[in-house]
Amino acid sequence: MKVQIPDQLKADMPQNQWGKMLSATPVVMAVVATLLAGLASSEMTRAQYDRALAAQQQSKAGDQWSFFQAKKLRGSMQRSTLDVLQNTLQVKPLATSDIGNATPEVQQSLLNGAVPELPAATTHDENLKAALDALEAGKTDAEISVPLANVKDAVLTDALIAARDRTSSFDTLLKPVSLAMDQLEKANAGGELTRSLTAARLRFAANRYDAEARLNQVIANIYELQVRKSNTSAERHHKRSGIFFYGMLAAQLAVIIATFSIAARKRNWLWSVAAAAGAVAVSFAVYVYVCM
Repeated sequence: MKVQIPDQLKADMPQNQWGKMLSATPVVMAVVATLLAGLASSEMTRAQYDRALAAQQQSKAGDQWSFFQAKKLRGSMQRSTLDVLQNTLQVKPLATSDIGNATPEVQQSLLNGAVPELPAATTHDENLKAALDALEAGKTDAEISVPLANVKDAVLTDALIAARDRTSSFDTLLKPVSLAMDQLEKANAGGELTRSLTAARLRFAANRYDAEARLNQVIANIYELQVRKSNTSAERHHKRSGIFFYGMLAAQLAVIIATFSIAARKRNWLWSVAAAAGAVAVSFAVYVYVCM
């Protein structure tokens, strides 16, 4: 759209390139103010999205902590029941001959209550490892945020998927032991090995719950890192929104000054001030967008 300047205003305006540029100041500053208002609104929307995402992630972390506490409690209950059984009744330890044909891993689980070895963690990102170590050590959010700032969202997502896969793999490893115990209990129902098998199951279950609790703890810690990262991003966008808003106010101030200059017919000096204010607003916006 072409801007038409009245002839009366042209007569009072410096007839040079600078004067022609200043004559378009009100229109340009209005466009700049609108642009900055849109950027401020966009940044605030992103901040609200990150806050909502952090709340969802915190809820998921809470679920994992609940699983962790429940399994630790179940493990303690299994050990308490085992202590009562051993202190009130005579329990004969299982022997290898009582088990029959079984793999060495299953035999160790039945004889000693040993659980299969946990699948190895696959955390290769050093910054993620440092952030997890800082979280488990109970360090402050400021200390955790230093390594976490260099961890990408995709790395956290991959780590979460890997932790869940470890849980599924561990469940798969437990199935042969559970199946062997069920078969032995059915074969010796009411027999003299019943107490021994019960004690073996209690011992194995206590260790299993402890191992599963550790797996849930890893998942919960990754969710906690996601919560902190989302909150940090929300704070950043919130700050950017506020600065863009101040830039918009500066641009609007330029529009007001330019408008007054038209009314006062002192456009040369006042429009220069308006143009300077507009330049500050644009520079401010570019700095925030690029550097913050």
